[in-house]
Amino acid sequence: MGTDNVNPVLAQSDLPHGLPDFASISDDDFLPAFTDAMASQLAEIDEIANNAEPPTYGNTVEAVEFSGRDLARAAGIFFNLVGPDTNPKRNEISRELSTLLTDHQNTIAMNPLLFERISKVHGDADDLDLDEPRRRLLDKHYRGAVRAGAGLSPDQQQEMREISSRLALLTTTFSQKILDDSNDSAVFVDDASALDGMSAGEIAAARRAATEAGHDSGYLIALELPTSQSVLTELTDGAVRRRVFEASINRCARGNDNDTTELVLEIVRLRARRAELLGYSDHADYVIAEQTAPSAEAVDDLLRELSESAMRAGERELDDLRVLAGDAEIGAADYTYWLARAARSKSDVPLDDFADYCELETVLTRGVFYAANVLYGLRFVERPELPAYHPDVRVWDVLDESGRSIGLFLGDYFARPSKRGGAWMNSIVDQSTMLQTQPVVVNVLNLTKPDDGEKCLLTVDQLTTLFHEFGHALHGLLSAVDYPSQSGTSVPRDFVEFPSQVNEMWALHPSVLANYARHHETGEPIPAELATAARESAGTESAHGTIEYLAASVLDLAWHQLDTAQAEAITDVAGFEAQALRAAGIGTDLIPPRYRSTYFNHIFGGGYSAGYYSYIWSEVLDADTEQWFLSEGGLQRENGRRFAQSTLSRGDSVDPLVAHEELIGRKPYIEPLLARRGL
Repeated sequence: MGTDNVNPVLAQSDLPHGLPDFASISDDDFLPAFTDAMASQLAEIDEIANNAEPPTYGNTVEAVEFSGRDLARAAGIFFNLVGPDTNPKRNEISRELSTLLTDHQNTIAMNPLLFERISKVHGDADDLDLDEPRRRLLDKHYRGAVRAGAGLSPDQQQEMREISSRLALLTTTFSQKILDDSNDSAVFVDDASALDGMSAGEIAAARRAATEAGHDSGYLIALELPTSQSVLTELTDGAVRRRVFEASINRCARGNDNDTTELVLEIVRLRARRAELLGYSDHADYVIAEQTAPSAEAVDDLLRELSESAMRAGERELDDLRVLAGDAEIGAADYTYWLARAARSKSDVPLDDFADYCELETVLTRGVFYAANVLYGLRFVERPELPAYHPDVRVWDVLDESGRSIGLFLGDYFARPSKRGGAWMNSIVDQSTMLQTQPVVVNVLNLTKPDDGEKCLLTVDQLTTLFHEFGHALHGLLSAVDYPSQSGTSVPRDFVEFPSQVNEMWALHPSVLANYARHHETGEPIPAELATAARESAGTESAHGTIEYLAASVLDLAWHQLDTAQAEAITDVAGFEAQALRAAGIGTDLIPPRYRSTYFNHIFGGGYSAGYYSYIWSEVLDADTEQWFLSEGGLQRENGRRFAQSTLSRGDSVDPLVAHEELIGRKPYIEPLLARRGL
């Protein structure tokens, strides 16, 4: 506990924009802080629910919206730590909080007096003079209560509570098991010659990982979250490629303590039952009712159309690879290796040299931040004196064109055993004009940390990821809404990836690339032919990449379009996977899904259940918007102003699809997506 008996988690921070003073907080502070914050919010809710005055938008809907600020602060701090820097104590707290917070949220949603008041305001909405943000907030609170079970009978509400609480624990446990098993499944190699093809920096990192894991010698190849491991494109030793691939694809399915197969089955059954209680046909129907997609059937139709084209493209791609490989066998572990060889054979310019011109620090300051300055007028001033939650994390003050600070940006770029795999953006403090809060956002990646004195050089894929996640950060930083629950990325799941995918277009844009692409040793600008080759290589997705993504999307929907009886009948996770992919005509033994069910954290540990399709759904908008930017002159301040005004600043305060159509002047076309994907 902090001084004067004020829990440091709940104490108001004196740091800019409420940046938490992480150094003053210990893990032992979290549970007491959450306990106090939940009790405080329940007292606020009781006061709202028992208000003797007639319910109004202000004394009911806004009052609920602004309740629980201590809880929001505690959650912003703790859940930011659990993803990028967890430990056994934090994992234990996370499991305990998963049920406590769910029970707390259900208590609020199912408060009968509160629901009666919200329902009364919702019923009178047509007679109220509400602008679009306020009407959307009212609808959101009403629907949220209904979807939590507020309209069910007492017995059904009790079952909903039990289901929600159990799901919270299961999904939290699922994520923790993936991290543990991925760490345990890292591939040990005792001879450096087996790492032929890897860069010197990657080999040094593998040696360092082995040392940190307690090995006196040898090398440890850490696993990334997806099935496809980037190292497979480099390793020349086929036996080592197969070891890495098998370690990846068999994660959490080996019958040990980290096996997640039973978790998958129970999660699917509970989600199906919850949907049934609420009157939905299945979990996908329940989820997509809140998205921009009109229905699960519409999503199925898109995936089916794309899958047919992708499989035809995959056949052509594989034929070309077999010609290139000659007598060499192409197995699932070899596919991306030969894809990389094919890309090199088609270009007179070796793309392996691209990373020499793509050093992380330079890309950040002269690429990522540069594009944000040109488009949105933002400047990023590093604040090394401000505390972060880990020594590797950096903090920047974000200034607008007038020099006013509008928020803080934290960058956490390097992999470590305490960090879950993947890349993401997180919000520690949400923007709200009515609360007078400015955003504090974090980008998290899993780049290989270089040795002291060395530089972190990025591949094209890593470069794209850096710009992608910064697109999410811009969505948070440029938010300008009244209500915190409408801030930044608090939009429908199948729209949230749209702004981040749009930001990818600047990674290799000629003027941006020319500004940052300097050789990390000589400072020479990137040769024009290498820049062109990099753009061409990134311009069209491989059939392999499209197929593995679509297969994962199909698998997600297959699990979540089961009704209760069907879900109860499934006992074989691997068998269900195979049947679902066959039925959809997508994926092959050579191209498994981007995530197998047992380590599909997006849908069984994160917020993408029945929503993994959102990447491709958003990409329809993204590809079309890229054409809009280019047709309007590309990287120009006016274009950035219009995009920020229509999309980035508005969060969920308006209908995002309507706002997008107003920006480009029509409904989106799918043709740019098909061209980008080579379909």
